[in-house]
Amino acid sequence: MDFLWDSITEWLKELLVSGIMSNLSGMFDHVNQKVGEISTQVGTTPQVWNSGVFSMVQNLSETVIVPIAGAILAFVMTLELIQLITDKNNLHDVDTWMFFKWIFKTACAILIVTNTWNIVMGVFDVAQSVVNNAAGVIISDASIDISSVVTDMEARLMEMDLGPLFGLWFQSLFVGITMWALTICIFIIVYGRMVEIYLVTSVAPIPMATMLNREWGQMGQNYLRSLFALGFQAFLIIICVGIYAVLVQNIALESDISAAIWTCMGYTVLLCFTLFKTGSLAKSVFNAH
Repeated sequence: MDFLWDSITEWLKELLVSGIMSNLSGMFDHVNQKVGEISTQVGTTPQVWNSGVFSMVQNLSETVIVPIAGAILAFVMTLELIQLITDKNNLHDVDTWMFFKWIFKTACAILIVTNTWNIVMGVFDVAQSVVNNAAGVIISDASIDISSVVTDMEARLMEMDLGPLFGLWFQSLFVGITMWALTICIFIIVYGRMVEIYLVTSVAPIPMATMLNREWGQMGQNYLRSLFALGFQAFLIIICVGIYAVLVQNIALESDISAAIWTCMGYTVLLCFTLFKTGSLAKSVFNAH
C-alpha cells in the first residue's frame, strides 16, 4: 500500500508542478508586452499614432468647429470693444489708441483661431520630445521573468508536499487571472489617453477663440493647461515605467516561491495604480480643472 500511495503522490506532484510551471511561464508575458509598448505609445504624437483618426478629427475641427469658433470670436471681441469704450468715464474720455488696441487684439485672436491646430500639435510635439529624451535615460528592460527570480524552481517544487503544492497552484492560477486584468488596465490607460487627446483637440478652436478677452479668457487658459497636462502625462507615465523597471531589476532571490510570485504581482499592481494617477497628477501640476 505504501508503494501505491507513493506512486499516486508522485503522480499528483508531477501534475501540480507541471501546472504551476505552465501558469508561471506565461503569467507575466502579456504584462511584459504591454509595459514594453508603453514607451512607444506615449512617445508618439497624435498624427503618428493613427493617421486615419487624426485626419478625421482635423477635418471635423476645421469644417465644423472653426465656424462656431469664428462666431464666438465675433461675439467676444464685440463685447471687448464695448467694455473698452464704456470703461472710459461714460464715453467722456475716449482715446483713439484704444481702437488700435482693440484692432491689434482682434487680429491676434483671429491669428490664434486660424492656427489653432498648429498650436495644439506643437504642444504635443514638445511633449513627445521630452518623452523621447526621458525614454533614453530610464532602464529599458521592465520585463518580469519569474524563473530568474527563483532558481531551480521545478526541483524545489518537487521537494514540496502535496498541500503546499495545491495552495501554490491556486495562487498561480489566481495571479495569472489578475495579470490578465492588469494587462487590460494598462491597455485602457495608454489607449484611453490617446482617445482623450483626439476628443480634446477636436474642439480646440472654441476655447482658443476666448483667449484674449478679460472675462472669457479663463476658458482658453484652462484649455491650454489641460493640453499641457495631457502632453506631459506621457512624461509621468515614462517615469512610472522607469521606477517599475528599477524595482523589477532589483527583486532579490526569493527562497519562498509564493513570496516571489506575490512580490512580482505587487509591483505590477503598483504600476497600474500609478498609471491611473498620472492624469490627475498632471492636471494638478498645471492646475487644469
